[in-house]
Order: sequence, then C-alpha cells, then structure tokens
Amino acid sequence: MTLIQLKEHIYSELSILYPSTEIQSLLTIILKEYLGLQRIDIVTRPKLVIPSEKIRTITDVIHRLKTHEPIQYIIGNTEFFGYPFDVNQHVLIPRPETEELVDWVIRSAREIEGKGITNPLSILDIGTGSGCISISLKKNLVSANVSAIDISKKAIDTAQENAKRNKVAVEFITQDILATTSLPKTYDIIISNPPYVRELEKELMHENVLNFEPQKALFVEDKDPLVFYRKIAQLSKLHLNHNGLLFFEINEFLGNEMIQLLDSYGFSNIQLKKDMFNKNRMISAKKLYHG
Repeated sequence: MTLIQLKEHIYSELSILYPSTEIQSLLTIILKEYLGLQRIDIVTRPKLVIPSEKIRTITDVIHRLKTHEPIQYIIGNTEFFGYPFDVNQHVLIPRPETEELVDWVIRSAREIEGKGITNPLSILDIGTGSGCISISLKKNLVSANVSAIDISKKAIDTAQENAKRNKVAVEFITQDILATTSLPKTYDIIISNPPYVRELEKELMHENVLNFEPQKALFVEDKDPLVFYRKIAQLSKLHLNHNGLLFFEINEFLGNEMIQLLDSYGFSNIQLKKDMFNKNRMISAKKLYHG
C-alpha cells in the first residue's frame, strides 16, 4: 500500500464516524507516530510504499478508532502546555481549557514572586491525574515547591513517570481528598480540576469519553455536584497562607453556585473566568485571613 492509498483508506474507514477535520487530525497523528512522516509527505511522496508490518499496526489503530477509543490512549501519549505526557485509561486526557487555567495560575504566581517574596512558593494540585497541571506549573515556576494528590495509585504512578519524562521534581501523594481532614502543610496556591460533570449531563458527552476515560475522575452525583469543591474549600480555609490563592476548573453551568460557595467560606477577590469557548470554566479566590 502506498502513502496516498493509506490516506484514502483511513478516510474511507473513518468517514462515517468522524468529521473530515477530525480525520485530518487523526491522519497527522498516525503518520507521525507510526511512520515518522508529516501530512505534507502525502503530497510530496504519494507513491511511498508502506511496509506491511506498519500497515498491520495502523489497521489495528483504525479498528480501535472505530470503537471510539481516543487516539491519545491508542498511542499512549499527548501534549499539554507544550510538554509530552503519557496517558492511559487510569487518567483523563488533558483538555485545552485546562491549559488556560494553568496559564492563569502561572501569571498569578509570577505576580506574587514579583513582589519580592524570599521563600519559594508552595503549590498543591488536588486530583492530579496524569500530573499535567502540577508538572506544567513546576516547569514554568522552577523555584516553587509543587505537590500533588490523587486518590488513584495508578494515576499517581503515571504522574510520577510524566515528572521523570519532563525532568521535574514534584511530590506526589496517594490520598482520598474527601476523606482528608488536614493537608501536609500550608500553601500559597491550591489548584484543582476535580470531578464536576453531573450524571444528568452524560447524554451530552461523546462515546470516547463515556466508554474509555475514568468515570471516577469525571462524574459527581446530581444531588451534590459541588462535593469536591466544598471539601477543598474547607481544607483551603485552613491550609492556605495569608493572601493565598485558590483556583478551580469548574462545571460551566455552576458558576454562580461556585461564587456563592467560595463566598460562604469567607474567600475574597472571587473571579469567574470564561475559557476559549466562552464558557464559565475557571474561578479563583483569595484567602485574606488566618485560621
């Protein structure tokens, strides 16, 4: 099979399930991951013959894509904030809107550092998953002490490997935040992207998410969708330093409820922020008191 024939085969097999723009993206990933080629090679080297063993591998990839398995799980990696991350079915696939949250935290942290503090910033990421948030923060805030918590030992194992891959030191802790009564120390910044999708919203989600990504990291019960935020706010009230900052990624439909929750715990400077899709996706707050 030649390169141009491979392209035509991929489009033919996937066109019923995926829009053409997504097939273009999948084709680019397949060419890079399995053949070391770029999409321009289809134009410049259309008659390039693909080895039979590569065809067998890509045929298997196509079969898995037809079951809606995410390409990131198939190839075992993805990119977040410009850095490589291993991913598997024990961790969520990082989303671009989470990159916006990380950028917000980095800019806020640099403002704090710009005020001439002498001690390194202390940052905690709750529900770290692949480690994409904590590792990206450490890459950009080199002098900061970064820690991360997750309930899943397998997620922590993945995050530790990602820290090694990206050559950073992050302290990872296996811990159930809902069962936690106190944190190891106090922090200047606490950040979390906890489970926030209500069961009633499942019908809005794609099969690749519902059938393959870890449900525990995604969903909360309809009757108490802010359970993680409430718990983290309680802990942050005790374990954020004076002027410490709390950041969350949130459910786009629960922005007002999040403002009320943070206000009820005495946080100040509450800011609700929209993501690139114009959805209320991030919120921050400041602790202006001790205790």
